[in-house]
Amino acid sequence: MKEIIWFFLVNVAFNKPAWQSKPYISNKTFHANNAVDGLKSDLSAWGGQCCVSADRQRTATWWVNLTSIYSIHDIRIYYRTDNSVWNASNGYTERFLGFYVFVSNTTSPRDGYLCFQDTIYNKSTIPAVANITCTVHGQYVIYYNERLPNVTYTDEFSDYAHNELCEVEVYGCTTGYYGRICSSPCPDNCRYCHIETGECSWCEPGYQGFQCEQSNISIKNCYVCWSHVRVADTDRIVDSYVELVSIINNVITSTVHVFEAVMLDIKGIFSVQMESLEITVNRIAITTVGYEIDVTERLGNAWADVKLDLRDFNAKMRLYV
Repeated sequence: MKEIIWFFLVNVAFNKPAWQSKPYISNKTFHANNAVDGLKSDLSAWGGQCCVSADRQRTATWWVNLTSIYSIHDIRIYYRTDNSVWNASNGYTERFLGFYVFVSNTTSPRDGYLCFQDTIYNKSTIPAVANITCTVHGQYVIYYNERLPNVTYTDEFSDYAHNELCEVEVYGCTTGYYGRICSSPCPDNCRYCHIETGECSWCEPGYQGFQCEQSNISIKNCYVCWSHVRVADTDRIVDSYVELVSIINNVITSTVHVFEAVMLDIKGIFSVQMESLEITVNRIAITTVGYEIDVTERLGNAWADVKLDLRDFNAKMRLYV
């Protein structure tokens, strides 16, 4: 964590919607919103200014929804002290140890950027007010802690995970602006820019450069970036993509040729079968006529009705052919 020197930014988390996974008791005294109400004069559990999680939990999660994507500079966390001296003897230092802070565009830490993970503090050194510099863009600020089974923690860690946050302040600018008082607009064609330098971290499609000043570029020359992380080796990625497209086109062409050949075979087979069927039907018709004559000659008028039926059948067979 770095020293905070930006004193003129607005707390964009103030009175924004908040949530915690397991409240101590489901009432206003321990509600998640207490951590963004702007009150931090009473840092005790029952003072109504802190959110407090349930006991005996393996994980503890709290987040605030900034309601839109902001350019964040720093995050300040005021932990529960019970208004007592904050040192190794304070029983809540061990609960604070090992915490994580994420900035995300969803409520899931896995989708976000890890701003801070405590791997350096002990009960004597962890501050009651944690100042975390995290110059990224996001909508949710997430506090997370865990005490998982079958994981070894130091003796200074509490047995279970807690979130006992009396205030969480998030300082930053509205997206599209940067500077100490958020008065400088990001460069043209820049979707997100760095809150301190104004360097663009996400250009609009078709633009590149630190200020998104280069336009009408080809895909071979552009770069892909997310927040403050930029992918540099795009030529190799694009070459692989072009090769993949070529392979797909070859597969499609081969498939079309195979399909055309199969259709020709089907047409040939179907034509032969139709000719065979026509010959068979004609043979049936001829046999029927012969049978009709033979029956008529042998049985005479007694089989006249049968003769009419056979003639009708013969006519229908010829129509079918």
